[in-house]
Amino acid sequence: MSAEHAQAPANATEYIKHHLTFLQSHGEGFWRFNLDTFWIALFLGFIFLFVFGLAARRATSGVPGRLQNFVEMVVEMVDAQIKDAFHAKSKVIGPLSLTIFVWVFLMNSMDFLPVDLLPKVASWFGVHYLRAVPTADVNQTFAMSISVMFLIIGFSISAKGLGGYTKELFTAPFHASGPMAIVLAPVNFAFQLIELLAKPISLALRLFGNMYAGELIFILIALLPWWIQWVLGAPWAIFHILVVTLQAFVFMMLTIVYLSLAVEDH
Repeated sequence: MSAEHAQAPANATEYIKHHLTFLQSHGEGFWRFNLDTFWIALFLGFIFLFVFGLAARRATSGVPGRLQNFVEMVVEMVDAQIKDAFHAKSKVIGPLSLTIFVWVFLMNSMDFLPVDLLPKVASWFGVHYLRAVPTADVNQTFAMSISVMFLIIGFSISAKGLGGYTKELFTAPFHASGPMAIVLAPVNFAFQLIELLAKPISLALRLFGNMYAGELIFILIALLPWWIQWVLGAPWAIFHILVVTLQAFVFMMLTIVYLSLAVEDH
């Protein structure tokens, strides 16, 4: 790290650039890795597993504790959404939906930490760049949405068979018979491909856009004098609770809906 990078930001522009710079591994282009996104997301994933695993181990049929009540409330909420939107049988959809909702919520919630807190702590250990919100990184949101796309393909093949799914790619949405089926096959395939690619793109950009905007607003508020930061920061933080929760819920619900559509015939 150069001496110039090691210095504190000198003005508002440098301050914003500093807080929007990722801690990256060595390498160029595709091979450069955002280490802060990876490690914070992984750490939050383990927190989710630990808390929910602890609640499962301590679960009782008697009077439940606060942790069990909270976990049961979240599980019942997710289960209710699955019953409303997913009309097939699957052992995967429940754990998948729960993991998506809680993990995305935890990653989004990192936006509630003071913007200077984690970068300041990291600087004590010689780390001069750190972004604390993994979902404000488009690489993270696209990684999750592309995983959903592969799940859509997998669910489709599992429900319809490889031959059935391949046939659907070339026969829907414009069903035809005879010579017209051959003529419309490339058109159907193009529409199917557009639909398949649009789903992960919309999933990724919706989550990224909302969280990046929230992160940027908190950074701008942090540039204000300390005595006015709470006047603007507190209302925005309260409103952001809705944004954080809603974006996790939307990502989960769209995943359930997409997988439900994947197992149904057109």
